[in-house]
Amino acid sequence: MSNLTLTYQYQTKITQAIIRAAVLMLEYGAESKLIEQTTKRMGKALGVKSVEISLIPSAIVLTTLSNTNQSVTTTRQAHHKPINMSIVYDVQRLCIDLEKFELGAEKTILLLKQIKPNYYNKWLIIFMIGLSCASFAYLRGADWPAFAVTFVASSIAMFIRQQLAKHKFILIITFATTAFFATLIASLASQVSSTANIALSASVLLLVPGFPFINSFLDAVKGYLSMGWGRWMQATLLTLATSMGIIFAMAVLNMKGW
Repeated sequence: MSNLTLTYQYQTKITQAIIRAAVLMLEYGAESKLIEQTTKRMGKALGVKSVEISLIPSAIVLTTLSNTNQSVTTTRQAHHKPINMSIVYDVQRLCIDLEKFELGAEKTILLLKQIKPNYYNKWLIIFMIGLSCASFAYLRGADWPAFAVTFVASSIAMFIRQQLAKHKFILIITFATTAFFATLIASLASQVSSTANIALSASVLLLVPGFPFINSFLDAVKGYLSMGWGRWMQATLLTLATSMGIIFAMAVLNMKGW
């Protein structure tokens, strides 16, 4: 549709489609620059003159402008959800389809509603997390008993984390509780291994908030300071919660440290 024929109602639908895509990308872990580029591409493909977007960690404000200088502004709240790049990929693929075909705002909204997270089997995730933490312990010099304890501790910790997330516990409580139980179970390595300290440190690696830290750095470098600061604070709080869980477990076990 040509920009000159846009009615206010249709431009509102375009704005709703674009911000829905932006919210999906923000909630599931896309960096700010990618969100801005995608919304501008979608706006151009759907027939508006320009798209202006303002991002904060918990919300998005988006304005579309037509060739007749008619503007529509809307705001949406963004809720934190687990990182899932399949969602970001699906939105990017839809953006490419918009550029190739004239899908229209209604069709775009319908397709966005059909985008769902692509989760792996939870037991496969538990196994792979346990194996990765145990492998890291082995690379650091852990013996085979410590390797086995690390595998069990991190696998159970991942199961606990999944269950807490399923029941919608806030992330700080989830990370602290998971770290507590991972440390408790990994402490069993002191009974069977001379490298128990490695098992203790490796069993909580599944709680390292690497993605938020990376995104916060990328956002800050690319000029999105509020987003960078917000994501850095979130990652820092999760790290602090993990540390508190570990410290509390060590206090219960009367351990001095790793």
